[in-house]
Amino acid sequence: MRIVIAGGGLGGLTCARVLHAHGVDAVVCERDASRDARVQGGTLDLTVSEGQWALREAGLEAGYREIARPEGQDMVLYDSAGTLLRQEVAPDEGPQRWGRPEADRPALRKLLLDALPEETVRWGRAVTRAEPLGDGRHRVHLSGGETLECDFLIGADGGRSRIRPLLTDAEPAYCGVHGVGLVIHDADRAHPAASALVGRGSFSALGDHQTISAQRNGDGTIRVNLALRCAEDWPETSGIPFADPDRARAALKERYAGWPAEFLALVDAASGPVEVYPLTALPIGLRWDHTPGVTLIGDAAHLMSPFAGQGANLAMRDGAELALALAQGGEVRKFELAMFERAEPAARMSADNLELFLSDGAAEKVRHLFAKMSGEED
Repeated sequence: MRIVIAGGGLGGLTCARVLHAHGVDAVVCERDASRDARVQGGTLDLTVSEGQWALREAGLEAGYREIARPEGQDMVLYDSAGTLLRQEVAPDEGPQRWGRPEADRPALRKLLLDALPEETVRWGRAVTRAEPLGDGRHRVHLSGGETLECDFLIGADGGRSRIRPLLTDAEPAYCGVHGVGLVIHDADRAHPAASALVGRGSFSALGDHQTISAQRNGDGTIRVNLALRCAEDWPETSGIPFADPDRARAALKERYAGWPAEFLALVDAASGPVEVYPLTALPIGLRWDHTPGVTLIGDAAHLMSPFAGQGANLAMRDGAELALALAQGGEVRKFELAMFERAEPAARMSADNLELFLSDGAAEKVRHLFAKMSGEED
């Protein structure tokens, strides 16, 4: 059986690695020109039952332990006036230390790539479309004009999947929020105050309809993310010159006027490009009728906002479970039904959290929620 995986993200690579561990080869078609073509994002916390489980099935648990940072679970949460709402400190030992440790996405991707034969990934080969040939087989069209034929096609190609139209006409919709990504380089030495504010893990602050968050990475950088509730065309109508990073950062700080100076210093400490992007999501509970020879995993199947922290975990669990079904003669439809059931509550949590954290009076609502969870309020 020839298997083609569209997309070389964590879900697609996990699927390829678990297949390889069971003696089944697959071809991964990835749009990036090489494994080092671009920075692959920030840090991820993998849960025991999803991301970590997938790496165990891939035979990579020991390698994961070497790159994971349990101390990255530390977190502080403030309101926009500088009042501490919640603080969590990762335990130094015991099973909870490995509950949701952080690991940098580039390190996770390298771990998976290093465990695959070099010829598995076809770099610089974006899937542009696919067409059914009958009997479950498909022809995959790649950038540059090349085509591949396969017995099973896996869409692991993200929110703008070119494989999804084979199964459903659903498309991602705007969530009403834009994110802005910034990077602080050499944080400990060059920006000690920002480094101390973030600590070993993450910092977040909530205001009305906007947030600031920052997270430490293992490479010495701190990734800063702003989230703002706004119209879909906000990047064009805001007047912020995003192509001019220095002026863009100054304009963004004006959107946070009145917030504590030490919070806004995270924006001042950043350097390099300013990334702005809309948050989009597929319909909660998306399902499709089974079609022989093709399925979707990860964001291609259940794209959601990052406010549940489950995207990578779900993608890796999807990839591992599908690989096991294919390698061991299981039913792909059974896998799909399990994936639907797993993804729906995570997508609902993501949508609910986005509405909560970007709402009017968000900090006060979160304060009451924490008090209720701790039994301080009925």
